[in-house]
Amino acid sequence: MNSLERVTMVLNHQEPDRIPVYPLINSISRKYTGIDYAEWTLNEEKCAESILKATEELDVDIICTLVDLSVEAADWGMEMNYPTDKAASPVHDKKFVSTPEEYEKVVVLDPTKTPRMSGHIKLAKMLSDAKGKEKPIVGFVFGPLGILSMLRGLDNLFVDIFMNPEPIKQALENITETITRFSLELLDAGCHAIMYDTLYASKTILSPEWWDEWEGVYIEKVCNAVREHGGMVMLHNCGDGLYVADQIRRMKPVAISLQHLPPDCESMAEFKEKYGQEITIIGHVDPGFLMTASEEDIIAQCREQIDAYKKDGGYILATGCEYPAPLDDHFARVMINEAKTYGAYDK
Repeated sequence: MNSLERVTMVLNHQEPDRIPVYPLINSISRKYTGIDYAEWTLNEEKCAESILKATEELDVDIICTLVDLSVEAADWGMEMNYPTDKAASPVHDKKFVSTPEEYEKVVVLDPTKTPRMSGHIKLAKMLSDAKGKEKPIVGFVFGPLGILSMLRGLDNLFVDIFMNPEPIKQALENITETITRFSLELLDAGCHAIMYDTLYASKTILSPEWWDEWEGVYIEKVCNAVREHGGMVMLHNCGDGLYVADQIRRMKPVAISLQHLPPDCESMAEFKEKYGQEITIIGHVDPGFLMTASEEDIIAQCREQIDAYKKDGGYILATGCEYPAPLDDHFARVMINEAKTYGAYDK
């Protein structure tokens, strides 16, 4: 059984040979080809080579195109930092939308003609051409509100929501149209699914009502277009207190990648019972935990989660967010071994 078959069974809530595993090894893949973070970020050919080499050597079950959260914002013109040792990020004192009047600068873009989104499409095609018949390829796209917060700055954006909301809604409509086109191009490049990062859909940032008004209504349009195009929708949210029910209602994902349990679930068993019949759970070993844990600690946490989620499929062992960029791959190998041994369905 190959990874594509294994993940397909799990998404259909069936039990394959073992649980699939993917410790979100994106950025550490650069170490397999000896390049720095900036080169890995900006050179699609070398990024693809790195991801493919890491995928082969570690034998993970999923390939995800996640590079950083700045791909889309950079193409609207947000000035970016590209460090050699960590992920790209906006230059925070140089906002693309510097005043409320400048939301009109956030126009609809053609993602096939912009630098980073077009490069991301090329990356997806290279990964699909190499491995798309063996492993699921998951395109990664930042949500509309997250993109706009990069362009304006989160504090400024929230003030504007109170003081002058109408230009914001038009900007969000334009972002929605753009990432819809981007998502469909990623599907045409060979992605089986698109995973959306809805960073602000958690109690630590927005209320459920605010998230629904300022992102839910927009991301629903994107997800509907993906399904109509024959793709699957997945969701990533590593926030504490994430709104699982609200996001399921708007996005109807087949899977959710998360780090923390939702506030309406007190245990992993309750989470599996409440939501695990409807969606596939991806996660949720804490990457911060990996920075200080022992190998025995990691094994114990993997087994606790496997015990809670494994039955009847619907579970992929993963980190709750990206595997820590400074680490080597040792703990990733530990997780992969646990999936292949303790996570086997013949136990």
